[in-house]
Amino acid sequence: MQALAVASLLLILWPARRAGAAEYMVGDVSYGWESGSGINYAAWARQYALAVGDVLVFQYVSSQHNLYEVTEEVYRSCDTAVGGGNGVKYTSGYDRVVLAEARGYWFICDFPGHCLGGMRVAVNVSAGAAGGGGSGGSPTVNPPPDGSAASSITGGRPGWAAGCLALVVLALMNTKGLLLLLSAVWSLTETEQ
Repeated sequence: MQALAVASLLLILWPARRAGAAEYMVGDVSYGWESGSGINYAAWARQYALAVGDVLVFQYVSSQHNLYEVTEEVYRSCDTAVGGGNGVKYTSGYDRVVLAEARGYWFICDFPGHCLGGMRVAVNVSAGAAGGGGSGGSPTVNPPPDGSAASSITGGRPGWAAGCLALVVLALMNTKGLLLLLSAVWSLTETEQ
């Protein structure tokens, strides 16, 4: 029974304590960077707390779309003619963008009408640990005037909710196992402080 408690503890803590960068498929599906897909990129972005070192993956049909990192001004207007592009244009169809600094990032599809049609996403990247979505002094990304696509990244990982559910299950199964698990969690939290 102690082995079950230790295994449960590891499963509970694994999502919240993993090291290294996290990778996020934009839109959460293959070919998620797509016009007419129905994906609300602002809602997608609000689900994640991104940190320096995390990676955004944009997958799309390269003959129909591209990915252009732009300034906030271009992001809001969808007009690359104003000269606000950051000079980073991707066209491979499978672009991995490493979020190397804590700041706001703005991305659009530069094909005619696609940005205005919703193919734009804005994310904030915090200085916290990669994959952990820390709350260090990251900039705030303001939504465009129509509120259609930008978002500020907030929130955390769902791992602790699963952990609480696991604790309830353990409590129902075995009081001794629960006490062992709670003791282990307590000792871990004490060493972090």
